[in-house]
Amino acid sequence: MLKRIPVTIITGFLGSGKTTLLRYLLQKSNQRLAVMVNEFGSVGLDGDLIRSCGFCPEDEVEGRLVELNNGCLCCTVQDDFLPTIEKLLLWADRIDGIVIETSGLALPKPLLKAIAWPQIRSKVFVNAVVTLVDSQALVQGSPVFDHQALQRQREEDESLDHLTPIEDLFSDQLSSADMVLLSRSDLLDSDSIESLKKNISKEVRPGSSVISISNGEIDPSLILGFRKDHDHEHDHDHDHDHDHDHDHDHEHDHDHEHEHVRIFSSSIRLELNISQSECEKLLLEISKDFQVLRIKGRIWFLERNLPLQIQMVGPRISTWFEEAPDRAWSPKNGSGLDIIVLSLDECSEDRIRKLISERIS
Repeated sequence: MLKRIPVTIITGFLGSGKTTLLRYLLQKSNQRLAVMVNEFGSVGLDGDLIRSCGFCPEDEVEGRLVELNNGCLCCTVQDDFLPTIEKLLLWADRIDGIVIETSGLALPKPLLKAIAWPQIRSKVFVNAVVTLVDSQALVQGSPVFDHQALQRQREEDESLDHLTPIEDLFSDQLSSADMVLLSRSDLLDSDSIESLKKNISKEVRPGSSVISISNGEIDPSLILGFRKDHDHEHDHDHDHDHDHDHDHDHEHDHDHEHEHVRIFSSSIRLELNISQSECEKLLLEISKDFQVLRIKGRIWFLERNLPLQIQMVGPRISTWFEEAPDRAWSPKNGSGLDIIVLSLDECSEDRIRKLISERIS
C-alpha cells in the first residue's frame, strides 16, 4: 500500500534547543526516521551530535541523515530542499517519517510551500511545524540568548537573501507553528512560564498548543504522531515488527511528567452523513473546543470507495484518500467517522459526540 511520509519541521533560533529535542525524539520515539539538518558555519550544528545518538544502524546513517551546510534552507529551497527530500524518499518503504531541523534564521513558510510541490506532494505531507522558544531568554526580553552568535551566523551565510529583524523572524516562527515548545522551563518559576504561555498564545493560530519542556523531553507521539501501535489497538493493523516504549489507552487519561501537562485520549466512532469540507470544519472546531494536540483517523463517504485519511496537529489538518487495512472498522451504512483524539482537555467520547451532533443537526 502506497503511504505518504509525514514531514515534521523543527524551527527556532540558535540556542533554543532544537538539536536537544531532535536527539531525544530520535532516541525515544522508536520510529524509523530520516533527518535533514540545516546548520552551517562555526556556530553551526556538529553532525556528530546526531550520528552519535544511535538513531539507526551505522550502515544506514549516510542515507538517513543529510546535513545541508550551504546556507539558510529557506533561501536555497530550490537547489537544496527538493533533491534532498527526493534522496530521503528513496528510503520511503523503510522509514516512518522525515524530520527537518532548520537553521536559526530560516523562515518556515517557504518550506511548507515546497512540500506542496508537484514532484513530492503525493509522497509526503506536513505532519507539524514545531517552534522551539528559549523561555529563559524570552523572559529576559528577547527570543535570542546569544545575539553575537546569531549575528555571526548571518555573516557566514552567503546565500541569505532576507535580513529579517529578529522580532519579525520570531513572529513568522510563531505564526507558522502548530505547536510551540518553551525550552529550559525548569529554570523559571511557574508564574513566569504561565505569563509566557499567555503572551505567546496571542501570537499563534487558534488551536496551536504552547507546552513547557526541559532537556528536550516530551512524549514523541505528541510531535511525530501516533504509531502503528495505536492502529493495532484501534483496528488491529500492525505492520511493524519492532517494540514501542509507549502507547495510549483510549479510555484512560495519562500524566506525562515531561510535558508538565495531563494528556487525555478518546476514541470516537460514529455513523453519520457529512461532506469532506464539513468534516474538516468540524475537526477544527473540536481542536479548539478541547485543546486538541493531535487527531488521527478516517472518514468514510458513501460515494467514495476509499476512506479519507486524517492527520491533524493543532489547527493543521492533512487529508487524502487511501485504502484502509482489511481489519479496520468501517460503518455499516457507508458513511462514518473514526478518530483518535489526544487533548489537553479531559475530552470524553460523550462530550465530543454531543458537540458533533450539535454541529451537524
